[in-house]
Amino acid sequence: MPIIETINLTKSYGEQKALDNLNLSIDAGSCYGFIGPNGAGKTTTIRILATLLKPTWGEARIDGLTVGYQNALIRPIIGYVPDFIGTYDDMLLREYLEFFAACYGIHGSARRRVVGDALELTDLTHKADMQVEGLSRGMSQRLSIARVLLHDPKILLMDEPAAGLDPRARVEIRTLLKELRRLGKTILISSHILNELAELCDCVGILEHGTLCFSGSMSEALRLAESGVSYDVLVDARPEEAAAMLKQVQGIAQVKLERVGGEPVLRVTLDAAHPIDPSEIPARLITGGFRLREFRRGRIDLEAAFMHITKGIVG
Repeated sequence: MPIIETINLTKSYGEQKALDNLNLSIDAGSCYGFIGPNGAGKTTTIRILATLLKPTWGEARIDGLTVGYQNALIRPIIGYVPDFIGTYDDMLLREYLEFFAACYGIHGSARRRVVGDALELTDLTHKADMQVEGLSRGMSQRLSIARVLLHDPKILLMDEPAAGLDPRARVEIRTLLKELRRLGKTILISSHILNELAELCDCVGILEHGTLCFSGSMSEALRLAESGVSYDVLVDARPEEAAAMLKQVQGIAQVKLERVGGEPVLRVTLDAAHPIDPSEIPARLITGGFRLREFRRGRIDLEAAFMHITKGIVG
């Protein structure tokens, strides 16, 4: 049974649907990347799973427990990291974590131990006696993660944890998340930094306008991207004639003549239903009397998959 599951999950604000019959299934131990444009419904989904919002209809289940009916049992097994951390600025880091550990009912030597462990895991031990207000954005995000680890939750719900971070801080957060995966945590993480998700996640869901367009393994997403990939071709001369010739080839869906850096480039897209072997493109050109200067395949990564699967609809 999946550890996170939604069944026709819908959230409406008046006439506006933030989520429209979302059916999501995430296995235990998975790192699931949740991507989509602003207004797609990512934060709404995560807040419902975190028991902070009620769905209009449909169901959300965490480890077999139903959100909205069994929240008191769900909250001890989840950790929610919002996109912006609210802190008590006049506290020291250690005091801040001890306060939340007490809220979780952790007392005495056990509280000191879990606070020390959380500081060590998030590499904040050397900052333990620093005031929270003096933290950088990246360290604040690490403190937010340390806070939700105090009660050792099974599941982490993370909403844009790397948003607004500089490159070094993003690397540090990514390293921390990899360690949490190694420890067996199930992670649902939303992000706009698609290629970083590709490094972290084994599965991905693509959300657009409240609707789940795709959910599957990272390799499946990349295969979908490959079906819509284009090939760039540079010829020595007569690019218009070369484009006209390729348009007649069965298995080629589209040929666009574009200027890139002042040079004419033929952008060739194969027919997804009946594609030819890509090597046929340069072979046909050479046979047709054209001299080839360059032939390269377009990028195939999570960003390409996202662009191929979505339609550019925003909420």
